[in-house]
Amino acid sequence: MQRKIKEHLVNWKLKKGRKPLILQGARQVGKTYSLKEFGKEYFSKVHYLNFEEEPQIKKIFERDLIPARILQEISFYADASIDVQNDLVIFDEAQECPKAVASLKYFAEESAGLAVCCAGSLLGLHFSEAGFPVGKVEFLKMHPLTFEEFLAACGDAKSVDFINGFDSSGAVPEVVHAHLWEMLKKYMVVGGMPEAALAFIGNQDDLFKAYNEVRKKQSDLVLAFVADIAKHSGKENSMRIERLWQNIPHQLAREQNGSASKFRFKGVIPGLRGYSRLEGAIDWLQSAGLIIRTAIVNSGKLPFSSYSKENFFKLYFFDAGLLGAVSRLPPKTILDYEYGSYKGYFAENFAAQEFIAAGIEDLCCWRENTAEVEFLVEAGGNVFPVEIKSGWATQSKSLAVFSQKYNPPLKIILSANNFSVNAGGRLIKMPLYLSSKIKSSVLKLSRS
Repeated sequence: MQRKIKEHLVNWKLKKGRKPLILQGARQVGKTYSLKEFGKEYFSKVHYLNFEEEPQIKKIFERDLIPARILQEISFYADASIDVQNDLVIFDEAQECPKAVASLKYFAEESAGLAVCCAGSLLGLHFSEAGFPVGKVEFLKMHPLTFEEFLAACGDAKSVDFINGFDSSGAVPEVVHAHLWEMLKKYMVVGGMPEAALAFIGNQDDLFKAYNEVRKKQSDLVLAFVADIAKHSGKENSMRIERLWQNIPHQLAREQNGSASKFRFKGVIPGLRGYSRLEGAIDWLQSAGLIIRTAIVNSGKLPFSSYSKENFFKLYFFDAGLLGAVSRLPPKTILDYEYGSYKGYFAENFAAQEFIAAGIEDLCCWRENTAEVEFLVEAGGNVFPVEIKSGWATQSKSLAVFSQKYNPPLKIILSANNFSVNAGGRLIKMPLYLSSKIKSSVLKLSRS
């Protein structure tokens, strides 16, 4: 399946004075596949080392970190010569070999012509700044399949072309709008994990079987993540981390209005109360890419960091499909769009995923007194409030309160409704499936 990360990988290859690349992302989001496919297409040869599958190759890095010797031993081990100018070297599961990551510093300094990529789902957990090649590497983050990538994987090229060509100039044709809304509901079940997506795609002729296969794959993935937690965090910490991760969906049912609430620490783990006792577990999950943390700010002004508190935030799952699986929410419930008290949270979770994949990081939610707007988006030096509505109702008192107090150039509502701009040009209503286009849309419309 085609992934947008390929464009960024090509740009890295063509960059003058490029440094070794570290590709980050949660386990099973497609890092290895993308790097191998990129290597096959753009390099003469790919030299792939997986430190988890073949732990013996870690010995290559024990003697010293001199690139020339390391490349010579890799060539001997793989029985393949390495062309420094035309080949790609991939270090995979690099968290298992800290010295391989440390060696990137010397590859940057002594073998600048060689393309070296390093991947690992838990790299951020295993290396302090002292043991990391600070300033000598470049970073890319990989996320689960976006909605657009899911459409492409399903062979829905017309929908992909439409989303890519969307220019905020008018409503979406109703036949297109209805189709994309139905595809969005399918995506909410399947999510963006490649294995789950492939299970769906391979059984599209029998949707009942397809969704059953998807849930089986998602259950396997959840077990794999739990095993990772146990392996890499120690027995006591792993129990806390796993319990906290699986507690996130259970917290959602508290809010009967369906919107995600502030994460509460009480009752997550018996005997532990307060942020300070759970801070390590939350940081672990965030570093592993398994959650999306959104700060709650009490002002609509920049910089957002000045108006946030360390212990005041929302937590989302990194993948909506896994959220449904861990919540044990039947696919039919999602397809019928009857999420119960989860409805608003699913819409928010989807929007958060799309925003991050589109490069809108450091997400914030605004809350003052009883008013709350799900997201604030900074674009062109302005702050734009984004309200998420899970269905067709788009009345928002909180958005009106924010607008009256901070007078943003535009305010946005993401919902099930078609695209529209009100007569005064200050309120944009966008279908939820176009969440990835929000930044380009507000920049265009705020300048017009």
